[in-house]
Amino acid sequence: MQIIIVGAGEVGYNIANRLASENKRVIVIDKDENAIKRLTEHLDVQTIAGSGSNPKVLIDAGIKDTDIFLAVTDSDEVNLVACLMVNLISPTTKKLVRVRNFDFDPYHDIFKKENPNINTVINPEIEVVNTIRKIMDIPGAVDVGDFAEGQVKYVGIRLDDDSPITGMRLIDFSLQFDKDRPLIAAIIRKNEVIVPRGDTKINIGDLIYFVCETQKLEKTLNMFGKQVKPVKTALIIGGGRIGERLSKILEMDSIKTKIIESDINRCHYLSEQLSKTVVLHGDGSDQKLFLEENVAQTDVVISATNDDEANILISLLAKNLGVQNTITRIGKPNYFPLLSSIGIEKVVSPRLSAISSILQNVRKGKVLSDISILGESGEFIEAIALETSGITNKPLKKISFPKGAIMVCILRKTDVMIPSGVSIIKPGDRIIMFAVKPAVKKLEKLLTVKLEYF
Repeated sequence: MQIIIVGAGEVGYNIANRLASENKRVIVIDKDENAIKRLTEHLDVQTIAGSGSNPKVLIDAGIKDTDIFLAVTDSDEVNLVACLMVNLISPTTKKLVRVRNFDFDPYHDIFKKENPNINTVINPEIEVVNTIRKIMDIPGAVDVGDFAEGQVKYVGIRLDDDSPITGMRLIDFSLQFDKDRPLIAAIIRKNEVIVPRGDTKINIGDLIYFVCETQKLEKTLNMFGKQVKPVKTALIIGGGRIGERLSKILEMDSIKTKIIESDINRCHYLSEQLSKTVVLHGDGSDQKLFLEENVAQTDVVISATNDDEANILISLLAKNLGVQNTITRIGKPNYFPLLSSIGIEKVVSPRLSAISSILQNVRKGKVLSDISILGESGEFIEAIALETSGITNKPLKKISFPKGAIMVCILRKTDVMIPSGVSIIKPGDRIIMFAVKPAVKKLEKLLTVKLEYF
């Protein structure tokens, strides 16, 4: 598989790194020679210094022989023009584009149906805002996401010493919870991702990722000693695109919201765009301002500036002043292993959201979704089992899954099944799997051979 990436920024660099590590042929185009040099020195990819929207550069890069084209520069306009040129030169190449500007939102469907016929429009900020909204109402959850149009949820929670399942082995779950048992897909212990087995014990302080039916979420959380607590008040630090999008959603949900923004011109703009949100001009890391706004009485504080270090400090300050529920926007992946040790659990990342959206479209096999967790240490993969699949019509215990991969859930029409060794996948079933990063390549091979639909 050959993939061309236009844009060598953080998203372009990290997706190139990920795909190159899986032995895909990757070509990266960027006008910034320093960015190109960085890729050349650190990654096993081909690089071209030039404009990704220039037809000659695209032809020289081999666009006619390219399976997938990714446009992820910081300019929406450059990304769209690049896809337009690819559609003219090589219309069969699959096109993915990152578009972040609000003004383009109404045109996403048109971009797909008409020229430039883009296959997937990616807006990581929309995904981040949706994630923030999902985890706001579950104080004990550090991550929440959906599969199968919302029928199934995955949740990551940190176990306290008073959790009812602390010290239990997974094999005992069926005796304790019977058919209502959740499936634990992963355990993060001391920053190591563990795919559990039956004899694996749950320890105090473990971050566990479980999967359950959405309608059983509240009951399942109670099993773990957690609960759903609807948010009534929110404070957002940072009035950028994420802050603005989130405020509009919270207004629709009748949540009393305030934004603190340091740029006075941006404050004026937000005041015009938002109907109910209170916009405050000030420094989000100012303790005095927090005290004046009585932040300790706020249900949730979201640090959403473009500065990772500032977001970390703001969340720590809010926690120090008594806020239990904080959500922190982080862009740099090297921060992820350190955050839990300083008490920052709920983290969202536009970069990770973009990478997950891209991987979903790059994976072979009929993959419906691909979600990275914990700084890309592991992935949830949702796919369809087809008639010709070798994974169907036989017990799971007879299928050779790679080490570090687990079948998490089987969905058959309206039925949601937590699998066991005797479970049998039928053609047309949705299957949800989890794999640690080293196992993803082998799992994709299994999907390609067994579930291939090309």
